[in-house]
Amino acid sequence: PRLSPTKVDRSLHDALCAVKRALESASVVPGGGCVESALSIYLENFATTLGSREQLAIAEFAEALLVIPKQLAVNAARDATDIVAKLRANHNAAQTDSAKAELRRYGLDCVSGKIQNNLTAGIIEPALSKVKMIQFATEAAITVLRIDDMIKLAPEEQGQPGM
Repeated sequence: PRLSPTKVDRSLHDALCAVKRALESASVVPGGGCVESALSIYLENFATTLGSREQLAIAEFAEALLVIPKQLAVNAARDATDIVAKLRANHNAAQTDSAKAELRRYGLDCVSGKIQNNLTAGIIEPALSKVKMIQFATEAAITVLRIDDMIKLAPEEQGQPGM
């Protein structure tokens, strides 16, 4: 398949913008679903310390974060269930066993399909972009929930005349 000059220009522009964002951000984080997997495990563990309904909301939010590594695995034509299970096991070990702390940088390499230390492999994302992505997704979920609550709170119309 031939690439048109427009596609090449767009790809080059996207790559340069990604480098620019990484340089503008003061720090980077490992990519490949690493951050989402680690945050999911952390939130699941935190949720178990709560004795209220908030526990369920936090646990569901933790589960929702795994959409990113699942989709990365699907896009890489890999078994998403297996990949996410390995990522979760690595990040749980990293958070509970200080001897396995290096596993906290592990994510999916979409080219090879392996779980690896993505920081040393150079698979990185600007930290600022990652924070903003999680903030925007959270705000979108809250908005949907608020709209759903408004719909549920609207009084149902009583029997209308002529029916």
